[in-house]
Amino acid sequence: MDILTHDMLGPMMAVGLIVLAGFTSFITAAFGAGGGLLLLVVMASVMPMSAVIPVHGLVQLGSNANRMLFTLKHIDVSMLLYFSAGGIVGALCASLLVTQLPLELMKLVVGIFVLYLLWGATPSIRETSKLGRAIAGAITTFLSMFVGASGPMVGSFMYLNGYEKLRFTATFSSCMTLQHCLKAFVYAAIGFAFWQWLPLIIAMVASGALGTWLGIKLLKKLPTEKFKLIFRVILSLLCVKLIWQATIQWLYP
Repeated sequence: MDILTHDMLGPMMAVGLIVLAGFTSFITAAFGAGGGLLLLVVMASVMPMSAVIPVHGLVQLGSNANRMLFTLKHIDVSMLLYFSAGGIVGALCASLLVTQLPLELMKLVVGIFVLYLLWGATPSIRETSKLGRAIAGAITTFLSMFVGASGPMVGSFMYLNGYEKLRFTATFSSCMTLQHCLKAFVYAAIGFAFWQWLPLIIAMVASGALGTWLGIKLLKKLPTEKFKLIFRVILSLLCVKLIWQATIQWLYP
């Protein structure tokens, strides 16, 4: 087996995912959001569904940890602590269910959930008290174990606090880093073999770091609104394809 590939991924597919990780990190850095969703949907289309959520989570862990380290002194520590407390509860609850769901159903849920995030009202918890922070951590962490893409929900909750840009980036990145750490712990505890995918994950994280750097460099030079509309349409078509795949696999196993 090649160092960057897996038994169920060919060399070209592995290289494609590495390049895509860089491109999607570029999208997130340049346009504010969306890259993680695109990466998740493509991975769900080409990888074994049993590996998509944990591998995607570890790649996103690397991306968020990078941003967190660069903005460490701006973190709202209180938010992180209460969010983390709730996140631990959400992760424990999810660990009891994550092995019970059929893989085809998880693929279907991912497709529908991402479509909702793209075109529906972004779900959020309208509460910024200490209890509300813990509840936000619990709910978003629980959902992230099954759908992977909890960033828009966490981000919408962070906006309620009125953070300035650096404080928002630092606090959001730290909460997402914690959430992806919990996800990695849960999937490792139920037996997912991360070591089999580690070379690919490391390469995708490195590619993502380069994409982030390029995205920040070009941040003010790109036509954001037109790109966002095209991006949403392309991602929606990918979601429809994913839902169709899941439906066919479910009906004709």
